[in-house]
Amino acid sequence: MSDEWVTLKVVYDPLEAEMIRDLLESGGIEVVIRSGKVGPYPVNVGKMGEIKLLVRETELEEAERVITEVEGQ
Repeated sequence: MSDEWVTLKVVYDPLEAEMIRDLLESGGIEVVIRSGKVGPYPVNVGKMGEIKLLVRETELEEAERVITEVEGQ
């Protein structure tokens, strides 16, 4: 496995993205958020509304496990 950034999850709610990032970072998993949103315009249509959560490929399995555990509760 490489140390490249890979997409863990795509969401459309900035608050959800921040909550997932906080959860993972509290467990030591670094997260980068990428969004296609443009400035002050609240556009949530198609790819313009996507918010991608990226993690290092080496931490992908652990991040998926953490998210699955939380969603299962």
